Amino acid sequence: MKFQTAPISTHAQYLLNDSRQLSSPSSSIFFAIKGLHHDGHQYLDDLYRKGVREFVVEKSACNIGVMRELSQMPEAKVWQVEDSILSMQEVAAQHRAQFTIPVIGVTGSNGKTVVKEWLSQLLANRFQIVKSPKSYNSQIGVPLSVWQMNKAHTLAIFEAGISRPEEMEALQKVIQPTIGIFTNIGTAHNEFFTETSQKIREKMKLFQQSKTLIYCSDYVEIDEIVKKEFIFENPSCKILSWSRVLPFGIRVDWEVGLQNTLVTLQLDDPDTEKEDLPFQGGHAMKLDVPFTDEASIENAIHCIVSMIHLGYNELEIQARLQILRPISMRLEMKQGVRGNYLIDDTYNNDLAGLTIALNFLNQQKQRETKVLILSDLLETGVVESELYKHIAHLVKAKHLDMVIGIGEIITRNCGLFSIPAKNGVHEGALHFFRTTQDFLESRLIKEIKDSVILVKGARKFGFEQVVSKLVKKTHGTILEINLDAITHNLNYYRDKIGQQTKIMVMVKAFAYGAGSTEVANLLQFHGVDYLTVAYADEGVALRQNGVYLPIMVMNPSPNDFEQIIQYNLEPEIYSKRILREFSEYIDEHHLTAKIHIKLDTGMHRLGFEKHELPALLEVLTCNPNLWVSTIFSHLVGADGAEHDDFTRNQAALYTEMANEISEAIGYFPSRHLANSAGIARFPEARLDMVRLGIGLYGVAATPEDQAQLQTVGTLKTVISQIKTVDANETVGYSRKGILNRKTKTATIAIGYADGFDRGFSRGNGEVLVHGVRCKVIGNICMDMCMIDVTDVPNVQEGDEVIIFGKDLSIIELAQKIDTIPYEILTNVSERVKRVFFQV
Repeated sequence: MKFQTAPISTHAQYLLNDSRQLSSPSSSIFFAIKGLHHDGHQYLDDLYRKGVREFVVEKSACNIGVMRELSQMPEAKVWQVEDSILSMQEVAAQHRAQFTIPVIGVTGSNGKTVVKEWLSQLLANRFQIVKSPKSYNSQIGVPLSVWQMNKAHTLAIFEAGISRPEEMEALQKVIQPTIGIFTNIGTAHNEFFTETSQKIREKMKLFQQSKTLIYCSDYVEIDEIVKKEFIFENPSCKILSWSRVLPFGIRVDWEVGLQNTLVTLQLDDPDTEKEDLPFQGGHAMKLDVPFTDEASIENAIHCIVSMIHLGYNELEIQARLQILRPISMRLEMKQGVRGNYLIDDTYNNDLAGLTIALNFLNQQKQRETKVLILSDLLETGVVESELYKHIAHLVKAKHLDMVIGIGEIITRNCGLFSIPAKNGVHEGALHFFRTTQDFLESRLIKEIKDSVILVKGARKFGFEQVVSKLVKKTHGTILEINLDAITHNLNYYRDKIGQQTKIMVMVKAFAYGAGSTEVANLLQFHGVDYLTVAYADEGVALRQNGVYLPIMVMNPSPNDFEQIIQYNLEPEIYSKRILREFSEYIDEHHLTAKIHIKLDTGMHRLGFEKHELPALLEVLTCNPNLWVSTIFSHLVGADGAEHDDFTRNQAALYTEMANEISEAIGYFPSRHLANSAGIARFPEARLDMVRLGIGLYGVAATPEDQAQLQTVGTLKTVISQIKTVDANETVGYSRKGILNRKTKTATIAIGYADGFDRGFSRGNGEVLVHGVRCKVIGNICMDMCMIDVTDVPNVQEGDEVIIFGKDLSIIELAQKIDTIPYEILTNVSERVKRVFFQV
């Protein structure tokens, strides 16, 4: 086996380090990493058989078995390196070096992901943004994030996290930020650093070539290192610091209201001017921030200063701030049992995080009583006696009503804690348990009521059990979404169409019932080219949840135009009326916009017909501010062989009309015609791009394709009650469930309000219990229905019931009630909880 020579040169579109995330084999380069708990070299042969042709392997892992596998891969290009992670970083750094766009790098102990996500929301109206998916801020996550950069992007936002010395220098080479944001400093990972200043210096390495640095100078140690060291090493870097107390840089004050916070920013010295700021010394910028907790306010100010630096004025900033929403990550409020509210912060276990969480707890006004459930704080790097003295002081200052400590360490320091009487009425309660199980078995957990409870603990304490006991139980019916199956199906269709054809994926109708936000983010991670929604508010929701891919809106209306522009959505233009109204809106506001022209070639639903093209072209040629991104049409019967001639006629008419449009406007927009069925049965209709819909969710137009797809959704519920009913009795409304034998019936927690259609009533529908098919008895009710479980051995209340899934397909269910799988999927109510998982 002859290895390729360094450096690694690849034309791959995807960097791959996890074989389970494979989506486009022929366009992927796999970095095999040998770690403590896994070894990527075990999957080389499997990936080669699936189509991967570029591999990076580690010398230390190239044993006889690995070498034998590599020798049996004649088409493979293989690089042997000392460290695959380092090589991945080098490849990503080479990729990053090709771009000259502004790149924002975010680091700090807390708030990195929130600041990144909020900035992407705030700046989306001006920039085409690429950013770290989720919390991809690690040694592997950063190169995977940066590799997403392409020529379409005009701004990048990446976060970087470290846990040990000498890690940030490598990430700096990958990100190469031009603008740096240092959020704050806390005690996380202190055990790996001799002192806080060492950790700050390590994090500051991210900004060693940045042109601008933004930070809060109230973090004294950060401020000292910036002023005493950083500015001398980086004299050309502009420093934008803000403070609530120091008379330097941007002075910030805020006043917390019931639901929002008034933030005031100004240069403290009225004689000072700063070229980076759109206001002069003495002028105050007053902004309304839609949050009241200290952590969110701090994160928002970092974003505000960034927007100021990027040239946003006060009115623009205020307008953009109103779109911000909390990032579902930490400090999440949930409704609890016994009148409680629950703050689940079981993912953050450091001192700074505790401070922020307690501040958040104090902001909650739903209940007067405040309770803290806290485990030992681990890996803080602080001496035990000093740490718990500090925690005790912090708890006392927050005037809590009850503190519950769990763990050996906090219990042996229990004498440090005290809770003063609140308003002179009574002293608060202190309780300590050595283990989580001790607390769960105590009477105390059932005595907490009408309170706001902060649950904060290290992962080892299993506080998810505490949350489960305290949180209000949700609807017993759930729709499980297999994200691995979506990835598999996407990969299947990608291989089918080839790498030259782009993919637009339909995520309308709540992503066919699967959950738009989660599916869209997965598709974004796997690099699809376009998303499509039915209505503008669906696109807005995706933007607010971090989706930056281009999004086409199929049914725009004049009421949506403002949001379409604000959230960088792209409308489908299907009639003279909507074209005229959108064009007038764009002209009136002096804007430019991308549009998609819909042609009616036989569907007779929406779209321009042949005779309407002159009117369409007259508007397009007179309005250069409207850029036609794509021209498309919709196939009527691509799934049925009896309509093949009609389909071919549609394709011919579409080509004729698209050519006429392209010739008139002087450029060639992308073309797409094939839906999921068209992809399968009409290769000639794939064109520049295809629209993948129901196929992604596991339903194909041909038996051959169906055999290759995986089941995405499994709808399941539970048995609420079991009865034994005599023969000739009836079950359910209108006495339609007539029993011809003594029957064991089970009432299950799903009805037509959940999407289980009434057409499945009276034995027409079946469900699976322990793998046994059980018929529906009588009429399906709104929230429940009854089934015959007589022949199911060992059936019990609480047992799982499968409505549809791998062994009871939605195709079969659709046939039962003479409908289509689309309806079965999209009818699953949004009140049914979605659970997303990867194997």
